[in-house]
Amino acid sequence: MTEASALILLVEDDPTVRRSLRTILVDRGFRVVEAETAAEAVARAGEHNPDLVLLDLGLPDRDGITVVTALRTWSLAPVIVLSARGQEDDKVTALDAGADDYLIKPFSANELLARIRVALRHVAQRSPSRDAVFELGDVTVDLGRRLVTRAEQEIHLTPHEYKLLEVLLRHADRVVTHRQLLKEVWGPGHTSETRYLRVYMVALRQKLEPEPARPRWLLTETGVGYRLRLDRELASS
Repeated sequence: MTEASALILLVEDDPTVRRSLRTILVDRGFRVVEAETAAEAVARAGEHNPDLVLLDLGLPDRDGITVVTALRTWSLAPVIVLSARGQEDDKVTALDAGADDYLIKPFSANELLARIRVALRHVAQRSPSRDAVFELGDVTVDLGRRLVTRAEQEIHLTPHEYKLLEVLLRHADRVVTHRQLLKEVWGPGHTSETRYLRVYMVALRQKLEPEPARPRWLLTETGVGYRLRLDRELASS
């Protein structure tokens, strides 16, 4: 599969919006299957096994979150939520349910296409090799050696700082919610203690970012979580 030939399941109940999105996608070479309801979306996904899902949350029969939940029982296809709901709780719920990204309507065609391309490129990288090496500007993170360096000089990270960085790298260019990070780094008994994240994220930025007050890689998704941005296309879209 090439990015341009990917099959996209477009779930949107507004026919005008659906036609507009379909035109954008087809013009870029994507194949498109459409659904208007949550039930239809789940059925179409089972029939066609799409490479990516664009999902509106405000569906007439059920909330779009139910579609994400259903898909995640069997599919790893990236899900990008498209919604007029801008509340932080809605974003957190969608991402915790298994969505990969979240775009607030209205959005530009270029922004949507950039998110799609990045999501498709990352499908094969959902679980990077344990020996993977990442570059954050002049900082190198070698997961195989558990080594973080700048100009060949080791940067000392505490165990929790390193684990937080590792989790963000393994979900690079995706929003990772506070709850997800706390669960993976500190354990399921700490999922409400967001102060841990703030403290450790400040420390990571001080050690890794050239301008910690204006981070380039370790980004805050206000009220939702954090995103480690590696892909330059997202940065310029």
